[in-house]
Amino acid sequence: MSGPAEPEYAYSGAPAGPGRTIDVMLWSDPENDPPQDMRDMQAKMRRAGCVLALAMVVAMFVLGIR
Repeated sequence: MSGPAEPEYAYSGAPAGPGRTIDVMLWSDPENDPPQDMRDMQAKMRRAGCVLALAMVVAMFVLGIR
């Protein structure tokens, strides 16, 4: 092998030979933080799901007693 080593990217599937390195990243990972209003809505939906599940259990007990 003569000359400088060519960069090999991890997704190509080629085995990494001696002297081959990943010189630069192709892209950076995006931030994985949803906006505050979306986090608030997710919390409300979780609470609503818990309340609905509890209401269904109570309804089954009430209907089962009759």
